[in-house]
Amino acid sequence: MGALDEGHFHEELEKGVPLSCCEMGFEGEPEAMAIEDAVKVLLQGLGEDVNREGLRKTPLRVAKALREGTKGYRLKTKDIVQGALFPEVGVDNAVGQAGGVGGLVVVRDLDLFSYCESCLLPFQVKCHVGYVPSGRRVVGLSKLSRVADVFAKRLQDPKRLADEVCLALHRSIKPAGVAVMLQCLHIHFPNLESVFLDSNHKGWVELPVCSGSGDFEDENANAWGDFFSLLKFRGISVDESSIRRSSVESWCPSHSATSKLEPDSQPMVTAVASILRSLGEDPSRKELIGTPARFVKWLMNFQNTNLDMELNSLVFGKTDSPNPNGEVSCEEERQMQSELNLPFWSQCEHHLLPFHGVVHVGYMCSEGLNPVGKSLIQSVVHFYGFKLQVQERLTRQIAETVSSFLGGDVIVVVEANHTCMISRGIEKFGSSTATIAVLGRYSTDSAARALFLQGIPNATVDEGR
Repeated sequence: MGALDEGHFHEELEKGVPLSCCEMGFEGEPEAMAIEDAVKVLLQGLGEDVNREGLRKTPLRVAKALREGTKGYRLKTKDIVQGALFPEVGVDNAVGQAGGVGGLVVVRDLDLFSYCESCLLPFQVKCHVGYVPSGRRVVGLSKLSRVADVFAKRLQDPKRLADEVCLALHRSIKPAGVAVMLQCLHIHFPNLESVFLDSNHKGWVELPVCSGSGDFEDENANAWGDFFSLLKFRGISVDESSIRRSSVESWCPSHSATSKLEPDSQPMVTAVASILRSLGEDPSRKELIGTPARFVKWLMNFQNTNLDMELNSLVFGKTDSPNPNGEVSCEEERQMQSELNLPFWSQCEHHLLPFHGVVHVGYMCSEGLNPVGKSLIQSVVHFYGFKLQVQERLTRQIAETVSSFLGGDVIVVVEANHTCMISRGIEKFGSSTATIAVLGRYSTDSAARALFLQGIPNATVDEGR
């Protein structure tokens, strides 16, 4: 491992390092300031103190994330493609054969994200773009990704996103045809009540959509067969019939929500409408009319209410005391127990963006006593998940609560995917975060810790998908 030059390091600490354009964000812009004011209204509506540590800079962070995530409104595709068209002798106007060897060019697996126009939650996109060159010119391949990103960085639904990318590429590079396939993934966030009733809740909604122009305008054209074949032989799952039947009418899970907002939530709804205007959108647009109310309804899952009393009654109503005195004797032989892959959903208090994943809990149980039920520990996970949170605090709170009724020897591991890692300029797709909290024997017994950690199965974070 390399060593950091200590002198240079201290110089940077004292003098500071220049911020990149992304880090400087949009601070001071009128639109960003309007978003900050609206976010303060939302936090207050949740019963939070906007001046508490952890929330003081949340309005600014949310404003930066939203402005960065919707910068496509301020970009034009012609500025991207202009100067990126290159002459290629083998590309004929009529046949579209690049270099005389087949005409189709496909760029696969472009990772994008967009904000759902129905609920304002980010959704992930795996984008595949193909085109048939013509006019004796080809386009720089990176431009296909950049054009797709322009339209992804707007409030969207999947079909319109595919259509806009397709049309923009057709107009700007004038090919014989353009094909776009999107594999979209929308988090399906349960509310606090339903998550206790539905143990099989599916955490994701998946939707594949396609759009084509020119040679691909007919969905039954032979060109589609070539396009799908070039995706399939690299392991990309393509169900052509389901793509052609797909509809976005029920795409967003928020449309299935039935609970109504309280009358005192109206200031929050007005604040979200203000955010839409600050992003360059029209809240009265047909597709956006119900968006502020749906966003607030979802956000109210994380209202700062006193859940501790309800949690205590749940815990003490369902657990047996380890012994008649409610204490665990140090001399008792204790056996290791575990509950793995407990799903959770939560909301990052720094950016008001969701994070989700799984929790693994290990504990020591006295010999002769029944292990605590999985449903009880899952309840503890949900109670602390449905708050404005940071993962480190969530891990500690689960460990301390479980320890309070299981005798103190507890280990908790939380694995999570954070939306803020992809939707605010960082775009680290596929990254995940693991945190650990240890109490009692697990804090001193490295062998016990190792035994528990080795028992955690691989690839658990995305099991809710």
